Amino acid sequence: MYKNIYIAQYKIGDTMYLKLIFKTAFLYFFIIFAYRLMGKKEVGELSIIDLIVTVLIAELAAICIEKVENSMFISIIPIVVLVVTQIALSYISMKNESIRNFIDGKPSVIINKGKVNYGTMKKIRYTLDDLTSQLREKGIKSLEEVDYAVLENSGTLSVFQKTKDYPMPLILDGVVSYETLKEIKKNENWLYNCLEKEQIELEEVFYAFYRKGNIYIIKKDELI
Repeated sequence: MYKNIYIAQYKIGDTMYLKLIFKTAFLYFFIIFAYRLMGKKEVGELSIIDLIVTVLIAELAAICIEKVENSMFISIIPIVVLVVTQIALSYISMKNESIRNFIDGKPSVIINKGKVNYGTMKKIRYTLDDLTSQLREKGIKSLEEVDYAVLENSGTLSVFQKTKDYPMPLILDGVVSYETLKEIKKNENWLYNCLEKEQIELEEVFYAFYRKGNIYIIKKDELI
């Protein structure tokens, strides 16, 4: 009798281990496929929404593996919903700037023409220690070396030093950057005149930037 009970327990345990191995392997490849669908991004460049989706998928996968007796669909269905939602939001945000700013936020100009924007820093709760720390990581010893610094949505700091010339974005996927126009002391009419000389419509522009008094344009139909 005891021998039969032992054999039954062994078979149950063996089945549980097989299910655990199958679930782990399946989730591994399923999550790889899900992330390939959502697109490639470096870990340091994840937005808040990307980070939330990553954490939720990890939790759902962990629950599925821990509770071997439960069906995998309890975790797979929520993961599919997250992936579809993320892809849909990414597509909508590409087409609509307002929605993109709401979801991902906007980059914050921390240093402009060598001057620290303390009002912006206070608004986003970004301290001077944060600023100097990120500057040191880029090999910059002093604030006086910086001409322009932008805190990106991912939390990374983009820095342009005073000794370096850098391109300033004017048009991003057909959307005019009025901040750049103000920075270079130009207006919208000037930009449209530049496009008219090149016989290009605003909607046709994928990326345009200003550098050393010139405007450089990349059209959407030039992309590979």
